[in-house]
Amino acid sequence: MAAATSDLRVDLLPSDPLLHVLSFLSFRDLVHCSYVSRRLNELSKHNPLWKSLCSKHWLLTDADRLQSGVSWFCLFTQTYRDLGRYVQFYPTLKRSWEQLKSFLQLRCPRMIASLKEGATEVELNDIEAQIGCRLPDDYRCSYRIHNGQKLVIPGLMGSMSLSNHYRSEVLLDVETAAGGFQQRKGMRRCLPLTFCFHTGLSQYMALEPAEGRRMFESFYPCPDQTAQDPSAIDMFITGSCFLEWFTGYVHNVVTGEYPIIRDQIFRYVHDKGCVATTGDITVSVSTSFLPELSSVHPPHFFFTYRIRIEMSSVASPEAACQLDSRYWKITTSDGNVEEVQGPGVVGEFPVMTPGKVHEYASCTTFSTPSEYMEGHYTFHRLANKEEVFHVTIPRFHMVCPPFREPVVRTKLMDELRQGGRGGDVATVTFARRKLPTSY
Repeated sequence: MAAATSDLRVDLLPSDPLLHVLSFLSFRDLVHCSYVSRRLNELSKHNPLWKSLCSKHWLLTDADRLQSGVSWFCLFTQTYRDLGRYVQFYPTLKRSWEQLKSFLQLRCPRMIASLKEGATEVELNDIEAQIGCRLPDDYRCSYRIHNGQKLVIPGLMGSMSLSNHYRSEVLLDVETAAGGFQQRKGMRRCLPLTFCFHTGLSQYMALEPAEGRRMFESFYPCPDQTAQDPSAIDMFITGSCFLEWFTGYVHNVVTGEYPIIRDQIFRYVHDKGCVATTGDITVSVSTSFLPELSSVHPPHFFFTYRIRIEMSSVASPEAACQLDSRYWKITTSDGNVEEVQGPGVVGEFPVMTPGKVHEYASCTTFSTPSEYMEGHYTFHRLANKEEVFHVTIPRFHMVCPPFREPVVRTKLMDELRQGGRGGDVATVTFARRKLPTSY
């Protein structure tokens, strides 16, 4: 009797306030309301309610609905049947993909052609059966939108070029990734996310919490060069889950955090505060960490930095000048200070005139995971060589990603500290290809 009375009260209410209340409900609650009474069943299928939900969860537009030929309610239902398990991740990942593609169309159009169509549920299920491991839903969701990238250069996940070293990471399609699924000791249950043809470098995602890794985090593997055990692999952590890893990268691309150089995305990070202006000349710096040339054991952290020197376009023509030398003060995280000076910059002596921009890249290595550099350039005026002045180089910090040691190493260290043998520890020469340290 009470239920019947409640239904009657609802039925007596006008439509407008009821629809207003229903507009605040989630799609699940809206469906539940449809079972309360005939009146709510009718109102809960009101098209504007489901248009809003289609936009919120699936990013669908009027054009999508017209193409489908069905109501907003039916369109939501159809889409949910296909993608419902990803409703938590889909709008974020879909928006990231759309932003990335819009950006690439303007700045790196040839990358658009390298993107593959989305994988199907059946294909993703087959991959899980093949590798014997569950793929996380955020990863599956992204691969339903785009199944990675064709194996071409440049790679979607960023490039780096320095002297005789080049890296460009492709976002692997799920079939290729499954072919590289790791079961070897030290990398068990790890799925490659990216691959570079030139260096062999890959970022991996841990599909299980094994050997010191956390479930679903992404990382660059870094073999311990001081251990005889090949399974002693350190990790440079790049993300706690696929969603964070991918959307964070896209954000840096579309906001201009990463520069576009020769139609490629370069993973230099620019600190907005790392800019200094002296007179008519402005110096700004961006930096990048290179995991493929770095090591945790022994401690060897490789960084590259890109410097932009610009003379104001409104400067007087008499302000034209030429760079003569550089001075660096380098401070490591353990407090050591080194001062370096030398002629020019990477063998060049750029001439600066109003509006002129000069950019160059250099590199350095440290035995500590973080450090900072600062200094100045010495210039002379072209019109008067006796007029010599300094231009400030702003302080810029270089910090490697967080890293973690493998369980096999931490167990060994514990045994050695406790006086147990635990195996022999040999010092192995750091054998990775290195570039010369330069400033």
